[in-house]
Amino acid sequence: MKAMSKSTQNLRYTALIANLSLILWVGLWQSTISPHPHLNSFILAGIWVLPLLLPLKGILEGKPYTHAWANFILMFYFLHALTILWVDDGERLLAIIELGLVSCAFITNILFARSRGRELGNKLKKLSQVEREEKEAHEKQKSE
Repeated sequence: MKAMSKSTQNLRYTALIANLSLILWVGLWQSTISPHPHLNSFILAGIWVLPLLLPLKGILEGKPYTHAWANFILMFYFLHALTILWVDDGERLLAIIELGLVSCAFITNILFARSRGRELGNKLKKLSQVEREEKEAHEKQKSE
């Protein structure tokens, strides 16, 4: 595997710290800081943390593709934080912390995936190129 530049390495570590901090924060929030009054707080915390654990292996290994798709999962927590900010005065500070961690993880995941992808030579094709290739394939199928 190609060596990682210092700036890419810094992005990777920042993304890793942000993702791990979010896992810890969500777990603590749901289990200890503000547990649900009627449900088992540790089971509920596990349910909240589980989606964040799905991309963890790839994030720990520094895989740019995993960092990129992990952001789809982060959007759930982003929406959760915004919703709590809007509707619950009592947990507003908790939501601000979650929003900060999610935003940091999201941005650094994107920047790391982009930077590392460039280092590895992984480039997305331009839309015009994809359209041209699809058109050629479609016309080839028609002629057969």
